[in-house]
Amino acid sequence: MKHTALITALLVLSLSACDKKPSETPFVPDQVATPAPAPASALPPGHPQVKANGMGTMGNLPTINSATPEALHKATVVSIINVPQFTYIEIGEGKQTEWLATGTVAVKKGDVIQFEGGSTMTNFKSKVLNRTFPIITLVNQVTVVGGK
Repeated sequence: MKHTALITALLVLSLSACDKKPSETPFVPDQVATPAPAPASALPPGHPQVKANGMGTMGNLPTINSATPEALHKATVVSIINVPQFTYIEIGEGKQTEWLATGTVAVKKGDVIQFEGGSTMTNFKSKVLNRTFPIITLVNQVTVVGGK
């Protein structure tokens, strides 16, 4: 008997809650005007130009940055590691050495190269070489300016 009364009370409450009809006019938010996209020529000052395909000179990697003439570096090649699509170059500037990575380029030990500053990364893991470079600079282009 108690269960029947409880079930009846729940049924009456649920039916009374369903008596409300939804509003005849649904809520529609105000239209938000979206600004038209800025033309490609309206990039912020100092922003590097973007190529039509969005690709840089290193195949499927985007252009790292736009270097200024002050950012040109010259160095001597100490060693080279070539892998598909990339060349890792160990360079010596003074008594210190550092690593560069760029798109495939023909360089050899002893060549003097010139490159623009790029993006420096720490603890860069090369899966192809199964090696971690403590510090490496990714550059867009390397040019051989002298050799042995």
